[in-house]
Amino acid sequence: MGIRAIVVDTAGTTTDLNFIEDVLFPYSAKELASFLEANQHNVLVDNCICDVQDIALEPDADLARVTEILLQWIAEDRKATPLKTLQGLIWKQGYANGKFKGHIFPDFIEALDGYKQQGLRVYSFSSGSVDAQKLLFSHSDAGDLTDKFNGHFDTRTGNKRFKQAYCNIVNTISLSPKQILFVSDVLEELKAASEAGLNVVQMVRDDSQRTGDFRTINSFSELTID
Repeated sequence: MGIRAIVVDTAGTTTDLNFIEDVLFPYSAKELASFLEANQHNVLVDNCICDVQDIALEPDADLARVTEILLQWIAEDRKATPLKTLQGLIWKQGYANGKFKGHIFPDFIEALDGYKQQGLRVYSFSSGSVDAQKLLFSHSDAGDLTDKFNGHFDTRTGNKRFKQAYCNIVNTISLSPKQILFVSDVLEELKAASEAGLNVVQMVRDDSQRTGDFRTINSFSELTID
C-alpha cells in the first residue's frame, strides 16, 4: 500500500518564507484600512469584521479599531481565520493589478508534473486561506499551477500543529493515513501529522532550521515516492 497522495505546506516548503514576510504581509498591512473602508458593506468583509470583534471581545469596536486589531495580528502573524480571509481578498487585488507574482520554488514546480504522471494526488495545507493558496499557485512565477492540485486545506480544517487537523484531512480525501505523505519545514506540524499516522518528511531550505528525528530533504528533487 504505497503513497497515493502528497500534502505540502506552503511557506518555507513550496514558497519562500521571505516572499510571504517581505511582500505579501506588508502589502496587506498597507492596503488594509482603505480596503475595509471601501468594502465594509460586502457581506464577506462584514462577516470578517464581526468575527474580529468577537475574537477580540470588543463587540463595539468601530472600523478604525478593527483595522488596528488586524494590523496587530498581522505583526504577530496571528493565525485568525477572519484575518486570513481578508488578507486573501487584499492579495487578490494585488495579484490582479500585477503588484507581485506568487513565488514558488522551481524544484516544486518541476516535481508537480512528475506527481501527476505517477498518478499521485497533490494537496496544499496552509494557515493562509484556501483562496490565498489558489491565488499564489494561479499567479506563480511559472504561470497557473492550480490544475496540478487536487485540493487545498486551511485553518478551517484545524490548527496545523494539532493531530486533529490531519485526521480531518485523512477523512476528507478518503485514504488511509499511511497512503499520505506530508511535507513541511516545521517540526511541530510534522509531529502532529505523524501522530495522525501520516508519513512525513521535513523540508530543510535553510541551514538555520531546527531539525528533529524525521527524514529531511533540501529540495523536492530529492523526494522519491514509491
